[in-house]
Amino acid sequence: MLPKTGKSLPQRQADITFAELVSAALTEEVGETHRGVKTLMRWTGASERCVKHWLAGTHAPSGSHLLALMRHSDELLRHLLIAAGRREATVGLELASLRLKLRELLLLMDEGGAPPIRH
Repeated sequence: MLPKTGKSLPQRQADITFAELVSAALTEEVGETHRGVKTLMRWTGASERCVKHWLAGTHAPSGSHLLALMRHSDELLRHLLIAAGRREATVGLELASLRLKLRELLLLMDEGGAPPIRH
């Protein structure tokens, strides 16, 4: 037990709370607009007040809300994997994202909507 001397323990600058980590990821994914709030509410079933606390970084989502967010937000999943020291696991996320973008591009090209590539 630490003695009560009135001094607080120093914190490293790199330390970030879980709520701040969630806030950074969700803000990057959906922004802080009312539309972003509504999107997060739809994903999780959480109240508007809860979602605004998450975006502000003052509160973290509960376990069930966190799982729902991770189902929809690649950005949150990526942030959590990196924070857990599992950066190598993010490669799978990138690959899935690239595959989806490639599929969309191929569909666009098949429809004749993409301009020709010029070198």
